[in-house]
Amino acid sequence: MIKILDNALLRLRELRDKHNKKFVRLQVKGGGCAGFNYDWSFADEETRNDVVVDDILLIDRINELYLTGMELDYKKEIWGSNFEFKNPMAKSSCGCGTSFSV
Repeated sequence: MIKILDNALLRLRELRDKHNKKFVRLQVKGGGCAGFNYDWSFADEETRNDVVVDDILLIDRINELYLTGMELDYKKEIWGSNFEFKNPMAKSSCGCGTSFSV
């Protein structure tokens, strides 16, 4: 479903540990300048509707339509660091990279 690259996996683990949670959750919500936003949160337990990726990332099955085939990376740069979403389901995205349309 989603491929998590090494830098992203390391950052997800850091965030999960910092917040004392078992999982990081990624959702797609309406909004943003392009129509949909990636939304992050934390969870201690998975639900029966969740897909678990690499024993750390939870994705609700309802969001699979928007995320299938996505590659998640994390870029550390001098002027800022951020997750990078390479989403083949996105027809377009905004300049910040966290909002997209399908």
